[in-house]
Amino acid sequence: MTLAVRAPAQTVEAFFDAYRRHEVDEMVDLCTPNADFSYVPVEIWGRQRVVRGDGKVATIGKTLWTGLITSFPDLWNTVSSVRTGEEGGVVAVEVTIGGTQASAWANISARGGSFAEPHLFVFRCHDGLIDGITAYWNNASISRQLGHLEID
Repeated sequence: MTLAVRAPAQTVEAFFDAYRRHEVDEMVDLCTPNADFSYVPVEIWGRQRVVRGDGKVATIGKTLWTGLITSFPDLWNTVSSVRTGEEGGVVAVEVTIGGTQASAWANISARGGSFAEPHLFVFRCHDGLIDGITAYWNNASISRQLGHLEID
């Protein structure tokens, strides 16, 4: 008996359901072992290095999601649109993500502020699993909402 492979949109919807429940391991399990990860706006400056949101789901993605959930324990998402590309393996999702900050996140100290920001996710799926995630949002807007203003 073979198990039915999920359609790409179903896999992506399951991903956001797991994200809503803060089940990071389940999010990762919905991806291929070597799935690509790119959170385009992520750039965290440290004393000796810059961390960018590019790499693999199992490493950078899992670390960022775990950190977000720790810093924003009420982190939520509301999916407003799921669109599948003509080839069927590409899924674009409009989602608003938000939460209230309980501890420092990257270079933003906790002030008890909250944010809600629209995001665009583009997923590549293959054989019922996510093979790549790229996401875009306005990082400056999130910083402003959290009361973090940085001047160079």
